Amino acid sequence: MTDYPGPALVTLATSFLLFACAAHVGRCRIRFGIKAPATSGHPQFDIAYRIQANTVENSVSFLPVLWVFAGTVSSLWATVLGGAWLAARVWYAIAYARDPRTRGAGFLISMLCFGALGIGGAYGVLRGMLV
Repeated sequence: MTDYPGPALVTLATSFLLFACAAHVGRCRIRFGIKAPATSGHPQFDIAYRIQANTVENSVSFLPVLWVFAGTVSSLWATVLGGAWLAARVWYAIAYARDPRTRGAGFLISMLCFGALGIGGAYGVLRGMLV
């Protein structure tokens, strides 16, 4: 890990974001009286639940491409793109919680970062196979 401190920090921060999203869902369950296993009820709970689910879904795809890119292309650029992805996901979550119609910019930036990491990682793997 000493060769990859930036991607490691981005990974830890992503874990903290996932925890924060889950905690927000828990707070909304209490606040709006949504008993488990229900996954809908009050509109603000529904929003919190979707934020959490979307963040989990995106993290599952993001973390592998972050590490493939870091290992085959650049730890520094993985950190930059991963940090931008993380900031965009936080932006997405906050915007979605305030008004779901405003979540688009955070989503778009996170998807562009994901795409750059994925394409770059694929390039790095293929380049390594051909050398």
